[in-house]
Amino acid sequence: MRQGGEYLAYRQLRAPRENRAGLFVPEWANLTDLIDGNAEAAGRACYDVQGKCLSQLAREARQEFVRAARDWTATYRNVASQATGTSDRVFLAGHQPQMFHPGVWLKNFALNHLAEEYEATAINLIVDSDTIRSQAIAVPGGTPAAPIVTEIPFDAPGPAVPYEERRILDSGLFTAFAKRVETQISSLVAHPVVGDYWRHVQDRALTTDRLGLCLAQGRHRLEEEWGLRTLELPQSAVCDLESYRWFACHLLDESAKFRRIHNEVVAAYRRIHRIRSVAHPVADLAEQDGWVEAPFWIWTETNPRRRRLFVRRTGKTLRLTNRHELEFSMPLPSDSNPSASVQCLKDCSARGIRIRSRALITTMWARLALGDLFVHGIGGAKYDQVTDAIIAQFFGIQPPAYLTVSGTLHLPVAHREGATGEVRHLREQLRRLEFQPERFLDRTGVSGVQQTQQWRPLADEKRNWINAEVTSENYRERFLAIRRLNAELQTWAEPIRKATLCRLAKCEQDAHAASVLTRREYAFCLFPGEELQSFFSQLLPKRA
Repeated sequence: MRQGGEYLAYRQLRAPRENRAGLFVPEWANLTDLIDGNAEAAGRACYDVQGKCLSQLAREARQEFVRAARDWTATYRNVASQATGTSDRVFLAGHQPQMFHPGVWLKNFALNHLAEEYEATAINLIVDSDTIRSQAIAVPGGTPAAPIVTEIPFDAPGPAVPYEERRILDSGLFTAFAKRVETQISSLVAHPVVGDYWRHVQDRALTTDRLGLCLAQGRHRLEEEWGLRTLELPQSAVCDLESYRWFACHLLDESAKFRRIHNEVVAAYRRIHRIRSVAHPVADLAEQDGWVEAPFWIWTETNPRRRRLFVRRTGKTLRLTNRHELEFSMPLPSDSNPSASVQCLKDCSARGIRIRSRALITTMWARLALGDLFVHGIGGAKYDQVTDAIIAQFFGIQPPAYLTVSGTLHLPVAHREGATGEVRHLREQLRRLEFQPERFLDRTGVSGVQQTQQWRPLADEKRNWINAEVTSENYRERFLAIRRLNAELQTWAEPIRKATLCRLAKCEQDAHAASVLTRREYAFCLFPGEELQSFFSQLLPKRA
């Protein structure tokens, strides 16, 4: 690749292993230059988007976006005056509406902290176009020495539909969720925040039966109690803004060009990162019988199964389809007033047809048009190297830089540390006891001169065989002799082997307990509120 290839260089981004550690790339002290650089580059972005300069479309989009976020957030919590900064800056983050781990939640607190520092408006995107993967969270119980993880459901299993369409199916499971979690974890963690959090979630369920909204708005209310002044907006609402539809029409019009660049970039990413899977980092965009796959999902309100969107030019129209039961036309944006195409997408939405951005387009639009800085997690930061290269290739502009934030927080449960290393040591010791038992007899000594005299000749004979020159005539005899001598020496080392096995069993139990208790993926609601707030406060820069 030529232009854009520089953005695909291998980057090693890994979550911190140490408890209460954080990751910030670039470092906080370098963010002013990054933010100013993004704003300067955005002002020079003169790419033509169906007759509008990208910088002009971005200004319109930002005004729409901030207004929509304020209106949305005001439906379920107080929007204080400080929710909108005194500057024109807008900072963003985003995630699916699920109970993520504290390392993911750190993004929201970093976003709020940045907004206060730079007097910006902070908006978190609720990515509700993704499908719900699980209706349960893993919750540890038992004792610190023998913890047991149980999956606690918050709703019944249902069809694989996007969060936007997913309703609460089992009100009984939903209502009792917090109590079941508290009962399960009570022997390990006192006062998890799940009770406070779930009261907010249940309160939102009185207004909406959409599962994702209840989970996200309940968390956002809890953040308000903890002093955060961010706004939120679902990605589905972003996709219904006029500025976004203008951008989507352009990508649909240029679907063939976008597909070619997308697939070239993804192939290069796989080569650089030595990825064999055709599904990672994202699947290629297909072409079937003249239909070109566009980077969008499509479904209907009556049939909310998410499918890929395909486009084909027919005369002065674009045909759009999911290659199943849905197909319709829109005016070709490049051959008509683009407003007619935008209106067509608006009419489709009114008829219950959902056209939603896929992951790369979600962050591409957010970074190009909606804000001055996007706060990524590790996964998003890795995959957005693809987005960077596509931006450089497709739009011919420098992609906006982003901040990568993550952290690791373990449950506050005391456990033995270092057991994993001791397990490795003891297993190696057992192997040496099998093949070099005489070394342990030498080191520890066997009581009694008579006993020593009995195993010492065996060790001497083994050493002689080991030092003997190996020939074709003595090869098998030598092998059998060493194996026989090892077996005889092992009988003398049996007390040592039994003691080692006993220690190994205890260390393996301790190592298993530690691995269960130190998983970083446990949902944030399993932690005490004080522990979470201390973690976030510790990692974020102190205010002057």
